[in-house]
Amino acid sequence: MSYLLIKAFHVIAVLSWMAGLLYLPRLFVYHAEVKAGSEASELFKIMERRLLNAIMTPAAIVVWVLGITLAALSGAYEETWFQIKGVLVVAMTALHFYMIHHKNQFAMDQNIHSSKFFRILNEGPTVLMIAIVLLVILKPV
Repeated sequence: MSYLLIKAFHVIAVLSWMAGLLYLPRLFVYHAEVKAGSEASELFKIMERRLLNAIMTPAAIVVWVLGITLAALSGAYEETWFQIKGVLVVAMTALHFYMIHHKNQFAMDQNIHSSKFFRILNEGPTVLMIAIVLLVILKPV
């Protein structure tokens, strides 16, 4: 029963983290289209900071802690599919930190990227999510 509870909370954390990873770049798209220092820009700064600090980063920490716990309890870390998944989760985490970098750039009114750049950035988490889910469900290797 405790394994299933850990797994359930892991999935809840993944959903929360993914929601943020998909929404934050969309905020960046809109933020890049407004003038630095404007009222809209200041509102986006608040939204971006709160999304990262209140949802995304805590969820990412829970994902990692519970994911490692599940791997240890199940022995999944020995499986090839899980090792590939681990690499993809590390890539997702790198994207998370990359988004923190961009949030900080916006916070200092130093963004140099267009809204198109952030539209493309928005595809990264989606591609990684699809690959991770396929690995977890199909366990092909």
